[in-house]
Amino acid sequence: MTWQGQVAGIFITEQGGAAMRSLAEVMAVAGVGLEGDRYATGGGAFSSPDDPGKHVTLIESEALEAAARDYGVALADGDSRRNIVTAGVPLNHLVDVEFTVGATRLRGVKLCEPCGYLEEKTGQKVIRALRHRGGLNAEIIDGGPIRVGDPVAPV
Repeated sequence: MTWQGQVAGIFITEQGGAAMRSLAEVMAVAGVGLEGDRYATGGGAFSSPDDPGKHVTLIESEALEAAARDYGVALADGDSRRNIVTAGVPLNHLVDVEFTVGATRLRGVKLCEPCGYLEEKTGQKVIRALRHRGGLNAEIIDGGPIRVGDPVAPV
């Protein structure tokens, strides 16, 4: 794999269903999640302490742009309810693959398909617009800071 993308946005929320807030930097904690995020604290609607795929979620900025262009579904980056928005990263190809986000090492666990909960939260028809492009659930293997602008690259 030869590509390199970057972090375009970072979003967390303390409780499931609460509004996502944008950050310039967040600390990724290995085996846990993003500091202060619902999945790290167990406060998320889909939290599962035994599921490493719930540590962090990512989505491509290109997928959000395509949803707006092709389906009229306009989502601000945080509206996707994913933690990290990337640019230039082929997330669908990262299932079972290790990659770095800045100095942090992640492993793609499974695709993060859009669901009825996301449609309810956004009030838009996101299932069709983001089908197979809804992002990636990932495990944090080696923690560290993640910053907007950090490179994202395969290991």
